[in-house]
Amino acid sequence: MKAAPSTSTFNGYVRTNGQVGTRNYIGVLVVGNCAATAARQVAAWFTPKRLAAYPNVDGVVPFIHELGCGMEKSGEPMDLLRRTLGGSIRNPNLAGAVVMALGCERNNIYGFLEQEALESGPMLHTVVLQEVGGTRAAIDGGIAAVESMLAQANQFTRTITSVEHLVVGLLAETDPAACEVHAALGHAVDRLITEGGTAIVTDTVQSAPALIARSASSAVERELEQRVSWWTQYTASRDTPTSRRVQRHDVTSTLPHGGSAPLQAVFSYGQQVPSKGLVLMDCPGHEAAASSGLVASGATLIGTASRSVTTFGAAGAPTLKLAVSAAQYARYSDDLDIDGSGIEAGSASVEELGDVIFNRWLACASGEQTRSEELGIGECEFVPWSIGVLA
Repeated sequence: MKAAPSTSTFNGYVRTNGQVGTRNYIGVLVVGNCAATAARQVAAWFTPKRLAAYPNVDGVVPFIHELGCGMEKSGEPMDLLRRTLGGSIRNPNLAGAVVMALGCERNNIYGFLEQEALESGPMLHTVVLQEVGGTRAAIDGGIAAVESMLAQANQFTRTITSVEHLVVGLLAETDPAACEVHAALGHAVDRLITEGGTAIVTDTVQSAPALIARSASSAVERELEQRVSWWTQYTASRDTPTSRRVQRHDVTSTLPHGGSAPLQAVFSYGQQVPSKGLVLMDCPGHEAAASSGLVASGATLIGTASRSVTTFGAAGAPTLKLAVSAAQYARYSDDLDIDGSGIEAGSASVEELGDVIFNRWLACASGEQTRSEELGIGECEFVPWSIGVLA
């Protein structure tokens, strides 16, 4: 599918490197769980009332996790954690960040910054509890660091920009009972890609078999086959949903929510998106782990559709949830953003619902709040993939 000149637009935050965010956050991250309480209190300090003087700042978001201490100092788990943290800082939804540490974590804060080629500066601060004199001093220091960035962050204003700058990460289960609703999601994906945007599919075990025939090159096809082989070995003898699906060969030959475009690239968890168009990030189906990798890779909006009702909202990116049935939407309308039951009722076609989804993406990218944002969901949903645990 060749990209056509983009006609659709959204009001996003254009960064100095040309990337465009859908939100204008300041992030508070921890290199290890030992600084989590301090970081959470720093973020919590910045209530809507305290941010009222900075109307262009959408919030101060904590990126809290349970890793970083008691780990090997090198190797794939540490690389994954650092890549996820570094990518989250670089996501265009963040105008700036404070990185906090206890000081003696295995994920050393200075080693992390060096490995991720990040440098402290006006919009990237560090606070180390053991260096500043403990928790209270670190909280005060973190608050002061955020306050020092607010004026500069507030200088970013929403600007009309082409949809080619929108990067949507997808979390969706293939469900034969809701295939037309997922096909509508695929129609929205096709519209995004036709106009030059990017859609990232996830859950390698589910997605790869259906995408092999749609690979844009033999190199992409080989990479997909290698990733499926890796997952088969990784899940062997493990009691996880993914391993059971692999053992039962419970995979699909179709991926309706992925649209019809050729797959342009396969890339590792948390790495920067290497290509526009339809791409796949190698990851488990676990929604929090997948979304954390998507944000680290540069996704600025998350779209979900699942027969299993989810109350999920990603950290760092607005999350739009699609209901796959009237009953699901009626019961969980406080959590679900889009009613997909029009197809079921015969009042909407796949294309019409797909257009509704696409237009809601643009509205959300322009600042319209999602249900999860209204409920404050996302502050506890940052879960970097822990290899050997989450599948």
